[in-house]
Amino acid sequence: MSAFLGEVIGTMILIILGGGVVAGVVLKGTKSENSGWIVITMGWGLGVAMGVYAVGEISGAHLNPAVTVGFALIGEFAWSQVPGYIAAQMIGAFIGATLVWLHYYPHWKATQDQEAKLAVFSTGPAIRHTPANLFSEILGTFVLVLGLLAIGANAFTEGLNPLIVGFLIVVIGLSLGGTTGYAINPARDLGPRIAHFLLPIAGKGSSDWKYAWVPVIGPIIGGGLGALFYAAAFEGIVYSALWIFLVAFAVVMIASILFHKNPVATTNTEKDLAA
Repeated sequence: MSAFLGEVIGTMILIILGGGVVAGVVLKGTKSENSGWIVITMGWGLGVAMGVYAVGEISGAHLNPAVTVGFALIGEFAWSQVPGYIAAQMIGAFIGATLVWLHYYPHWKATQDQEAKLAVFSTGPAIRHTPANLFSEILGTFVLVLGLLAIGANAFTEGLNPLIVGFLIVVIGLSLGGTTGYAINPARDLGPRIAHFLLPIAGKGSSDWKYAWVPVIGPIIGGGLGALFYAAAFEGIVYSALWIFLVAFAVVMIASILFHKNPVATTNTEKDLAA
């Protein structure tokens, strides 16, 4: 199996299990309806672990453009392979989301809440506050990539790496995910959001494209900063890209503050439904 196909399949597994657990919690008439945020975070964490176990030996199981870019920034991955990996991750995410739609087919019509339906595919803020939402995605992905590099550096985790990575996803969700639903992965959000836009989902509403840039730009900046910080703090290597990403972080945050309108409380998607 090629690395490209490995990333497609690994990301597909991630979305089938991650999107699937959200669907089970938020859609009407499922046996796991309203089972809560803990169930969602556990489902996502174990979904990541299964994706990594499935293709880790084939592609390295990035399953996330933020991870791919972060690793490339510090020389852990070839830049020439970055476009192919990102394309594979997007394709896998789209396929996974489509399979979740088919799996829960009768439940879409039974569910009236359009935001709940969108939550199965993509993330949304608990309170729509662009600077805060952006910072949440940056920080969550910073912790993710920093954590991945730290896990990989410890020999005692050999063989258990995918499971430990899964627990990392769970703890990020529990600690930081309540604000935006913790996309921390551009493909995880954008691929399924495109699927939501294209699929004939019964009674669906807007795909919320006005918010869609946050779970793409935020994780790329956060992932880059996480990798570059790890290299500087743990390996003593300060890459010039660190200053570029710090400037990008500052510019994006300042711009989001300047153009931010008054915050508007939103009906929560997966977060609210988990209460």
